[in-house]
Amino acid sequence: MTEAPRVDTAQLLELLSVSLGVYYGDFTVAAASENLTASQGRALTVLRRGPAAMRALAGTMTCDASNITGIIDRLEKRGLVRREADPADRRVKNVILTAEGERVTDAIRARMHLTREGLAGLDAEDRATLYALLERVFLTAPPTA
Repeated sequence: MTEAPRVDTAQLLELLSVSLGVYYGDFTVAAASENLTASQGRALTVLRRGPAAMRALAGTMTCDASNITGIIDRLEKRGLVRREADPADRRVKNVILTAEGERVTDAIRARMHLTREGLAGLDAEDRATLYALLERVFLTAPPTA
């Protein structure tokens, strides 16, 4: 049995940087094919998970609240999202993806050829392993001391 090669954190950070660069480039081209900026496409992708308050959306996208307002204004004008008052607090506006917004989001994902081809090259076990690792690294909260 061969020993797994040692990979340090710097090597992982470098590969992650390259991987995200390829993904972001692929995403940007796919969003542009739908006449959207990368930020507009990203907002749609975030909203594909479910409605979000404007402030929460700005936080998720790590941008200023005034910037998210402009992004949502342009998406709303195209009929890709709509705003609704939060039933618990009428001052809060929730952003909801429309059916057309869902279609556009799916079209963007379908046009991400480099990313899709790379993932398609993995067998089912490798995809499950990659999913579990990404989930553990990025979605699982670290234990508090």
